[in-house]
Amino acid sequence: MKVWPLKFRENRERKYTFSDNTGVFFSADETFLERYVHDSLNSRDLAFLDRMGLIFDPQKRSTLTAPAIRLAQRTFRSEEVGYVILVPTLRCNLNCEYCQVSRVSENAKGFDWSEETLEQILKFLGSLKSPKMKVEFQGGEPLLRLDLLDQVRQFCRKRFDEVSFVVCTNLQNVSEKAWDFLSAKDTYISTSLDGTFDEHKKNRTFEETTNQEFQSNINRAIKSWGTDKVSALPTLDPTAPPDPKEIISTYTSLGMRSIYLRRVNFQGFARKKFSLHEETRQWSDFYRSFIEALIEHNAHTDDFVEEYYLSHLLRRIFQRGQDGHVDLRNPNWLGIDYLVVDFDGVIYPTDEARMVSRIGKVNLAIGDIRNGINHSALQQLNSVVSNNFDPDCCECPYQAFCGLDPVDDLSRYGRVDLPRHTTMHCRTHLELFDYVFEMIYSNDWKIKKSIAHWMDVPEFPVQLAPKIR
Repeated sequence: MKVWPLKFRENRERKYTFSDNTGVFFSADETFLERYVHDSLNSRDLAFLDRMGLIFDPQKRSTLTAPAIRLAQRTFRSEEVGYVILVPTLRCNLNCEYCQVSRVSENAKGFDWSEETLEQILKFLGSLKSPKMKVEFQGGEPLLRLDLLDQVRQFCRKRFDEVSFVVCTNLQNVSEKAWDFLSAKDTYISTSLDGTFDEHKKNRTFEETTNQEFQSNINRAIKSWGTDKVSALPTLDPTAPPDPKEIISTYTSLGMRSIYLRRVNFQGFARKKFSLHEETRQWSDFYRSFIEALIEHNAHTDDFVEEYYLSHLLRRIFQRGQDGHVDLRNPNWLGIDYLVVDFDGVIYPTDEARMVSRIGKVNLAIGDIRNGINHSALQQLNSVVSNNFDPDCCECPYQAFCGLDPVDDLSRYGRVDLPRHTTMHCRTHLELFDYVFEMIYSNDWKIKKSIAHWMDVPEFPVQLAPKIR
C-alpha cells in the first residue's frame, strides 16, 4: 500500500491542514507530519488514510478509480454560451467615487448601441446554441435605454426555451415604465448599497435628497417583489469600511439575508482614486471582523445571514461541482460559456477584462459581434486558466478548491507568469481558505451554528471535519 501524495499547511494553532489533489482533507498535528515526511506512518495512520480514500493499493482497483472520479468531479467542464452580459449604454446618472465600469455622463453622445449594433446583438443572440440563457444588462445605467432592454427581452423570450434577465441598476431614477418592465417574473434586479445608507451617500449619491430617492426606490422594489428578485451588493473602501454591525443592520432591515462583500475593484477606473494595488492586510482584518459580527448575529436569531463568498468557499470545499460562480473555478475557461458585449459591440471574456481594456492597461477583447470571436486571442488567454500544473499551486492544500484569475494578474502586473504566491489573488485566497478551515475545525458552537446554516444542514456533523492525532 502507498499513500497518495499529500500537501499541508500550518494554521494559527500550530496544527496542519492536509489534502490530496482531489480535495480530500483532514487535520493533524506535528507528530503526524513527522511520521509522514519520514515514511514512518503507523497502523492507525494507515487505517485512517485508507478510510479517507488516500491509500493506493494495486490489488484494489477502486483505490485508483475513486481519486480519478473525485478529480473529474472537481474539474470545471465548460458548456455552450448560456450567460451573456450586455452593455447597451455607458451613460450614467450618477458619478460614483469608485466607479468600476467606466461610465460616462448621462448626456454624453456616442456611448449607446446604434441601430446597427442592436441588430447585430440580436443576430448574435440568435446564433447561440444553448436552449437556456441568462442575460445581464449592465452599463452605465441600463435603464437609460429601456427601449433597448425591451427589444432584447422580447427577442430572447421567443428564441430560448428558458431565459432570465438581470438588470444591474443604481435604482436612482426609475420611471413608471421602468417599474413596469422590472415587474416581469423573469426579470431580476441587482443594485448597489455600499454597506450603509450613509456610506452610500458618501460615495455615490452625495446629497441627502438623492440618497433618500435611492432608499425609497430600493424599499419599493423589495416591498413589491421581495429579496428573491432584488439583490444588493456593497462596494467598500478597505482602508475605511463601515462598521460591520451597521452593514448587517442595514441589510437585515431591508429583509436581505445574503451580503457579498466586495472591495473597490483595482481593475476599473477606481484605481485612479484609490491606492489599492497590493492592499491585503486591511481588507483581511476587516473581513474577519465582519464574519465574527455575522456569527454573533446568527447566534441569537433564526434570521440567519451569510456572506456570499464565504458560503461559496464552503460549497467549493464540501461539494464537488460547485462551478456556478464564474470568479472561482478550475480550469476557469474564458469566453466559452459566458461573454460580455460592450456598448460598441466589442466582445470580452469577462466584465473585468472589459474594465482593464477600457482604461487602456491591456486590450483583452476577443472579437466583436460583426466579425465574431478571435479564436487565436481566446486560445492565448485560455492557456493560463488552470492551476493543475502551476508549481506553487501543486504544493498548496487548497488547490482543489481554488482557481486562477489571469485577468487580475494582467491588470496588476501586466503578466501572468509571476510566482503564484506573490500575486494578490493567491495571497487573498490563502487568507480566506485559512480562515474557512479555522472555522471548520473550531469548537465554538456559534461558529458551528452559522456554518450549518450556510451549508443548509440542520447541524454541522463532526464527520465533516476529520482529524488524526
